[in-house]
Amino acid sequence: MINVLITDDHILLAEGLKKIINDSPIAKVVAVAHSGNECHRLLRENLPDVLLLDINLPDTDGITLCAELKTLYPSLKVLALTSYGEYTMVRRMMESGASGYILKNAMAEEMLEGIEVVASGKNFLCHEVDLLMKKQANNAIWLTPRERQLLQLIAEGNTNQEIAEKIFLGVETVNSYRKNLLFKLGARNTAVLVKKAFEQKLI
Repeated sequence: MINVLITDDHILLAEGLKKIINDSPIAKVVAVAHSGNECHRLLRENLPDVLLLDINLPDTDGITLCAELKTLYPSLKVLALTSYGEYTMVRRMMESGASGYILKNAMAEEMLEGIEVVASGKNFLCHEVDLLMKKQANNAIWLTPRERQLLQLIAEGNTNQEIAEKIFLGVETVNSYRKNLLFKLGARNTAVLVKKAFEQKLI
């Protein structure tokens, strides 16, 4: 029997999921959290096999929380549960250590399959997300962690000099990164760069 912790701030949805899982022969819900802090507390008390984790939480986002939890509990299997079906979101969640990604409109059978697959140590993408990833893998924008950090600082309005001081790089190196970001996102200036970065959820 697979032990599952649900973390989702939608109480009705969480209760519905709990019933689906508890009625199945493969898993049982050991606890339900409605925030990141509550999730942390419950994990300290009892580590489940699988964490069903919503990306949109009231006190944090699931991507940040997933990365934190995988550092604290490397053996924990995280199955992202979300209504966000964008390529960038899926990539960021999987990069943060999630073993699977499933949309909230998925069928109960697919949800249970996802729990079973990630509990066994494999990765799982629900059918809709799997198609999306295959379709966009060839033309999606891919940023390194350093480029993502730089993009965030640019969006906050920092000059090249200020960015250089904050991340301990030379101004010329920062300028080179900035030019590369403009090229990667197909932006003609900083304003367009920031707009596109937000639109594509790169920051």
